[in-house]
Amino acid sequence: MHPIPRSHRPLIMGRNGAVGTNHPAATQVGLDVLRAGGNAVDAAVGISLTLGVVEPHMSGLGGDGFYNVHSVETGSNICFNATGAAPSSAAPENFARGMAVTGASSVSVPGKLAGLAMMHDRLGSIPWAELCAPAVDLAFHGFAVTHHYRHFAREHQAALAADPRSREVFLHGGEIPALASLVVQPALGRTLEEIAADGAESFYRGRLAQRLATEFQAVGVPITAEDLAQCAPEEMDPVGIAYRGFTVTQTPPNSTGFVMLQMLKIVERFNIAGMSPDARIHTLVEAKKLAFLDRETHGADPRFYDAPVDMLLSDAYIDELAARIDPDAAADLPIAAPELASDTTYFCVVDAEGNAVSGIQSINGSFGSGVTAGDTGILLNNRMAYWHLREGHVNRLMPGKRVRHTMNAPMVFRDGKLWAVEGTPGADNQVQVNLQVLTSMMDLGLDPQAALESPRWTSTQQGQGANWPHDGDGTLTVEPGFGAEVLLALEKRGHKLKRVGPLEGPCSVQAIRVMENGVRMAGSDPRRDGWAAAY
Repeated sequence: MHPIPRSHRPLIMGRNGAVGTNHPAATQVGLDVLRAGGNAVDAAVGISLTLGVVEPHMSGLGGDGFYNVHSVETGSNICFNATGAAPSSAAPENFARGMAVTGASSVSVPGKLAGLAMMHDRLGSIPWAELCAPAVDLAFHGFAVTHHYRHFAREHQAALAADPRSREVFLHGGEIPALASLVVQPALGRTLEEIAADGAESFYRGRLAQRLATEFQAVGVPITAEDLAQCAPEEMDPVGIAYRGFTVTQTPPNSTGFVMLQMLKIVERFNIAGMSPDARIHTLVEAKKLAFLDRETHGADPRFYDAPVDMLLSDAYIDELAARIDPDAAADLPIAAPELASDTTYFCVVDAEGNAVSGIQSINGSFGSGVTAGDTGILLNNRMAYWHLREGHVNRLMPGKRVRHTMNAPMVFRDGKLWAVEGTPGADNQVQVNLQVLTSMMDLGLDPQAALESPRWTSTQQGQGANWPHDGDGTLTVEPGFGAEVLLALEKRGHKLKRVGPLEGPCSVQAIRVMENGVRMAGSDPRRDGWAAAY
């Protein structure tokens, strides 16, 4: 029996529905929608739009998303791919000095709103305009600045200050806003009102699309009205594996959810529950390193490259990978030399009927490009920074192609029933933190709050970085809660440790576990502004 770690926050439980998001205001909106009779998809739409207002540094109308949905009524599991493509003018030869990480040339076509609308059209029950209303209200009246907002604004102050509209809204007088001061976004509020009235179609092919195209041109963003018109979401089947009696599903490529599944299948070859803590961490880290080699080789837009996902998750191939793990020594597995010359938000919902959404959305880096699209109030992504430029790379930039995304949205079933929904923002750290949380829940029996508050690690390899120039330092970042003896044992195996403070590791996990008696247990990460609620 493994001791249950003491958690900083209580485990939230309810019989009817549960919500976990990265901001209390968004969690409240989700719970309100469920209490008003909405289903998980309705709640997800309200949450998504609200997060775009109160977490402008993480996601918004100017970004992308993936939504993994379990529908009880239809008996189906559907992934809605809400990611946009590179602009039609984008080509590798235009970036001889490398990809832009911020600014107007770093902006890719936003796909989030199109995916939300498709999901709502297929499975929603509450009118679209009603679900937009909370976000509209928060945009006009403002949200209170948190400690974490101030942290991210300070880190990206230069990018925000470079754009006059972003500087005016997200910085106060060019300075970091004071704690509890209000960030008011009237221009975004008006845009959200237009979307509430006219639907998402207006954003891509209607009046708003024409305004956006004009504003893009004015600020130097290389996205045209035709680029917006060609943006279309997709319904996709999730990818999945069996794991110790569970079924774990993930978002398919161009998401790299398959990488997390591959890691799980590798560690299934080991007695994770019976290992010492240092041996368990070592095994998980080494599985991560192997899977990330395949991410680099096969993570791409499926419309341009047919990734052999079935082979990558096959028992024969996984056996080969597992056999490469040395229990006593850390492997040095660089991915590639850096090509010289993120932030995201996650939420989950389970309603009274058992419908669920595992949702993740992003504008890539904190505050994205730093560029606001004129008087629309929309803060734009910097997703172009995710492209590779090397000839022959499966994720090489091409006009109209979707970039490889680190975003992934897991879901777990047992005996055909929903067992858990879980996920996190965190770029390259996402799949490896999801691995830790899920194995803690499935192998060690931890409840969601204990699992996500457990000390965590994250590994980096040379050439791993999602953002240009795709570098990495080969370190293993660790929180101190593992204990000095465990960390020493990892160093003896050859791991290069980078120590951070308690709860200072990356990511911000939200998780919901559905019990046999129907109780929903919800946990939320104290590492950011996340909050869980249930009723």
